Amino acid sequence: MTNPNIGISGFASYLPANRVQLSDWCRWTGDQFDKIRSVVGTSFRMRSANENAYTMAATAVLRLIQQYDIDPEQIGFLALGTESSTDNSAGAVIVKGMVNSVLPTLGKSRISRACEVPEFKHACLGGVYALKAATRYLATDGKNRIAIVVCSDIAEYERASSGEPTQGAGAVAMLIETDAKLLTVDLDISGSASAYRGPDFRKPFVRFMGQAEGPFQQPRDFPIFNGKYSTTCYIDEVLAAARDLFSRIATKPSRFMRSMVASFLHRPYQRMAETGLAFTFLLALALGDADDHQELIQYAQGADVDVDSLITELISDTNVYQLVEDGNIGEEIYPLSSRVVKHFRNTSRFSELMTDLGSAQMKEVGNLYTASLPAWMAAGIESALQQQINLTGEQILTIGYGSGDAAEIIPMQFVNGWQKAAQKIDFSTQLENAVDISAQDYEALHDALEHSPTSQHPGVFYIERVGTGNANFDDRGIEYYAYIS
Repeated sequence: MTNPNIGISGFASYLPANRVQLSDWCRWTGDQFDKIRSVVGTSFRMRSANENAYTMAATAVLRLIQQYDIDPEQIGFLALGTESSTDNSAGAVIVKGMVNSVLPTLGKSRISRACEVPEFKHACLGGVYALKAATRYLATDGKNRIAIVVCSDIAEYERASSGEPTQGAGAVAMLIETDAKLLTVDLDISGSASAYRGPDFRKPFVRFMGQAEGPFQQPRDFPIFNGKYSTTCYIDEVLAAARDLFSRIATKPSRFMRSMVASFLHRPYQRMAETGLAFTFLLALALGDADDHQELIQYAQGADVDVDSLITELISDTNVYQLVEDGNIGEEIYPLSSRVVKHFRNTSRFSELMTDLGSAQMKEVGNLYTASLPAWMAAGIESALQQQINLTGEQILTIGYGSGDAAEIIPMQFVNGWQKAAQKIDFSTQLENAVDISAQDYEALHDALEHSPTSQHPGVFYIERVGTGNANFDDRGIEYYAYIS
C-alpha cells in the first residue's frame, strides 16, 4: 500500500430496539438455555416491520457523520456491505439518498455528488471486501477524500431450525481516512482465500416465490444452509486464509499470533469465533519450528491425538466441495484437529488468545452477518478505553468470513492518540435502547404478519410506505423513507 497510515478513524452503530432474550426464547421453544448461552449468547435484536438493511445503514452513516463531525462534501466513497439488500439495481445510493435528505436540516451540506456508491455482497464478508476497496480507493484516486463503509444486515432463520437462536439485526459504519485516527490497516500482509462450496449457505431467489408480502413487502430472507457442512467450510477457509497470511510475514506464525493484543473474528455465534481462532493458532504451531511442535505435542497428547497426523491434517490442502459431489456433506475432514481444539479451548494459552474485550456485549447482540466483525471491534475498542488499557502501537488481528466461501485476515495497528476517536464510538448506548418483546410479537415480526410491530424512534430512518404503481408513474415495490427528528 502506498500510504501505511490509511485505516479506520471511527465507528458508529445502530441496533433496532426489539430484543429477544434467549432465556425467553428457550421457554417458548423448550430449548435448554444453559447450552444456548454457552454456545450462542444471551439475546438478539430484530428489525421492526418498517425497517430494512437500507434504513439501518442510513441511520448508522448519519450517526457517524454527526459523532465525528465529518464534512459530507469530503466523502468520495460510500460503500455498503450487506447480504440483506432487497434491490437488484441500487445499493449504497439508497443510503446516500436517505442521509442527504436529512443533512441540510442538521446544518450540514450533502454528501458530494462526486461520490462512488458501490455495494459489496458476499455473505458475511461483504463488509471486509468494502473495507479493502475503501483503503485501495484512498491509496489511489481518492487521496484527498475520505471514505465510509457501512455494514448492515438482517440475520433470520426459519423457526425450529438450528439457526433460529443465531438471529440478529443491525448496522455499523466505519470512517476510513488516509491519516487513521484509530487503526491502520495493513493490507500488505493480509491473507485471502476463496473456494466454491455449493450448498454451504445460499440465498437463491426461488425462496421468495409464493411468500406473503407483509405490511411493508419485506421478504423473509431465510437462507438455505447445512449446519455441520457450513462449519466445516468456515474452518477450512479460515485456515486457507491464515496459510496465505503466514506465508507473507517476516516472523514465525506463532510469534506473530502471540504478538496480537486481541483477535476479532466474524461471529455468527460465540462458539464459532472461538473455534476459528483455536484452529488458526494450532495451524501456526504446525507451521512452526521445533519449539512450536513441542507445544503442539502437549495439546495433541491432551486430546489423545498423534501429533504428526495432526500436523498433516492442518497443513494439507483440502477439497471440501468433494463432500457435496460424494453426497456426504456430514463427513468430518478435520477430525483430529477438532478433538485437539476441544481440549485447547480449556487451556491458559487459549484464554490469552481469546480476548474478552467486547465479548460480553456481543453476546447480547446476536448475529449481524457483515456487521458482526466491525461491531465486535467497536465494542472491544470502547471496552479497552473504559478499562484504561493502553493500546498505542499494539496490533490486532481481524478475521472475516463469508459463506459460499471466502475469508480475509487483516492485521491492524492502533495509532497514537486512538483514545480520542474511541471516545466517540458510543456502542454501549446502543445496548441500552433494548425493549424485550413477547412471543406473540416475535412470531409476528419473524413471519411478517399484518400486525407486525413497527417503530418510530427519534434519529432513526424508517420505511414510510411502499409504491404500488397507482401513481402516474411506475413505482411498484419502491420504498419511500422517513426520518424521525
